[in-house]
Amino acid sequence: MSILTLLAAAVASGPGSPAEIWQHIVADFSNITEPAALAAFGSVLMIDLVLAGDNAIVVGALAAGLPAEQRKKVILIGIGAALVLRILFALIVTWLMGIVGLIFAGGLLLLWVSWKFWREIREGGHNPGSDEIAGDEASGIRSAKSFAGAAWAVAVADVSMSLDNVLAVAGAAREHPGILVVGLLLSVALMGLAANFIARIINKYRWIAYVGLAVIVFVAFKMIYEGWVGSENTLGVASLFG
Repeated sequence: MSILTLLAAAVASGPGSPAEIWQHIVADFSNITEPAALAAFGSVLMIDLVLAGDNAIVVGALAAGLPAEQRKKVILIGIGAALVLRILFALIVTWLMGIVGLIFAGGLLLLWVSWKFWREIREGGHNPGSDEIAGDEASGIRSAKSFAGAAWAVAVADVSMSLDNVLAVAGAAREHPGILVVGLLLSVALMGLAANFIARIINKYRWIAYVGLAVIVFVAFKMIYEGWVGSENTLGVASLFG
């Protein structure tokens, strides 16, 4: 409970207390039928689902070429590291969102993730796949040849995808602090408890992946625009040339 309280307190818009954060959540979800709030929550939900599943698929594909015992260790390390990184990035998301240029760079990074994800669901590729993760056979990712190589590749992928997940959720729900907090908590919960299950569902129902991809692309362009021109609380990249 203390971790969830700390997480909620850190990601709220400003240094609000848990009581104030709860008020934001109640306020946003009591008006969830309003188009802006509903769109923000729907975007956050799809981002969390798709990126949690894709993170699991990437980890499984990178570990696929290893012996069963090493493969299980790499997958456990990968899922655990992604969980921890999502918590850490969520704790400092308010600070991250204030860095000039990071929203813009995060949008570009999300576009790159979208391109890779589109290639995965459209073309697929050859990979032996991990028995522990569903859907990684068609990822198009080359599996690592050694335990150390797999662990390093998984660590790099986890940092990138966890940062993308947190920035994408923040980008989709910046104007709705209650939805932002719930979205980040969902991101952590889904990665820790249901990543492999989500990967299996996405592999079975491919349309979910395409809807999620469309949402991620939209959020990416929104972040690029806002990162360039700036917002009420964040300077844009354009201000550096003014």
